[in-house]
Amino acid sequence: MTGLRRFERPVVVQVSRHGSERIVLDVNDAATILMRDLRSQTKKRNAAMDACLQVLRGEAHPPAARRAFVAAALEAKILRMD
Repeated sequence: MTGLRRFERPVVVQVSRHGSERIVLDVNDAATILMRDLRSQTKKRNAAMDACLQVLRGEAHPPAARRAFVAAALEAKILRMD
């Protein structure tokens, strides 16, 4: 089942100024970062969380969650490489 949740291409984020870069490989990684590190309830963050949950429930596909996660990461200024 995990293979069905993987992103086609990883997303690289840096959640804190002095933290190391993190490679986000799948929906689980993205959801964890959204919950732990992006706590401000913006529309893009909430849309990304919803997209991840839809994939985890089998209602959507990983590319949709990846796009939403990239948008939220860009908004939060943590995106390093897409």
